[in-house]
Amino acid sequence: MEALRLSLTTRLWQLLLSLTLIFALAAGEDLNFSENARKIKSRVIPTYPELARAMNVKGVVRLEALVTPAGDVKSIRVVGGHPVLVEAAQRAVYKWRWERVGHESSESIELRFAPE
Repeated sequence: MEALRLSLTTRLWQLLLSLTLIFALAAGEDLNFSENARKIKSRVIPTYPELARAMNVKGVVRLEALVTPAGDVKSIRVVGGHPVLVEAAQRAVYKWRWERVGHESSESIELRFAPE
């Protein structure tokens, strides 16, 4: 009986730890940029591509933007997303502006696309 109680207690702690980890990861998933990211001064919302609308394509595009000290986008690396959506996401993010800092930074961006 004691072994069963110990086993149930251990499993309960494992479950609580797992749920804590899941909620922590989910909270980070909602962000459009990393935790220590620079503040975005202006964003341009991507235009949903007509081809994507015709194909009923929806989803998430993940990008890494290299941002200059002045806050302009220097380059973008595609991390993931449907190819039909990637170009629209890149076009918009190249117009984004971040706050000025003394160094370049890499900013993680996640954009969600869905037909209206």
